[in-house]
Amino acid sequence: MHQEEMKTMKQDEEIAASNWLKETQKGYIRIATLILLSKKPHHGYEIMKEIKERTKGFWKPTAGGIYPILKNLQESGYIQGEWEAKTRRRKKIYILTKAGRTVLRRAIAKENQLAATMRTLFGEYVKGVLEVDTQPDLTLKIPLPLSELLRETDEKEEYTIRRLEEQRRQIQDMIKQLQKKLGTIEKRIRTLQNNM
Repeated sequence: MHQEEMKTMKQDEEIAASNWLKETQKGYIRIATLILLSKKPHHGYEIMKEIKERTKGFWKPTAGGIYPILKNLQESGYIQGEWEAKTRRRKKIYILTKAGRTVLRRAIAKENQLAATMRTLFGEYVKGVLEVDTQPDLTLKIPLPLSELLRETDEKEEYTIRRLEEQRRQIQDMIKQLQKKLGTIEKRIRTLQNNM
């Protein structure tokens, strides 16, 4: 394969992966919106701002992305919008409906199933492809994309410290395992080179 073909193929793969993540993100932003509205009514800008803050900038919904989602959720009967005119600018405040609470519970249950499946697949990848033996408690955990939104605001700082400490411990354990594997590979290379 020529270098130019490989470069084009890599660009196509990057575009495909990016598109897949955008599609997934739209679904998560729908659920994130319902989660936020389950806590209190919000207007569109507040929802965008809170999602960005709670995900530490990982998700940055735009008006062009959030308002079609809000419209769709309202048309589906999951949220209800009411105009508020307390200030000069009218704002549409959204509240969660009973149907919205039901679909949110179901979506979170499905998300938990998906996350468990992804953790299992990730563990298989680490073990099979990277050839790292992982104990169940040493497997890196994939965080739920919605976990930060489900936490109460006052818990965020403590949770962040705990989460970061846990991730550090997991990464340190993985590094130890990778260093052990690297040592085994280096010994094997030296043995093969000495036999030549």
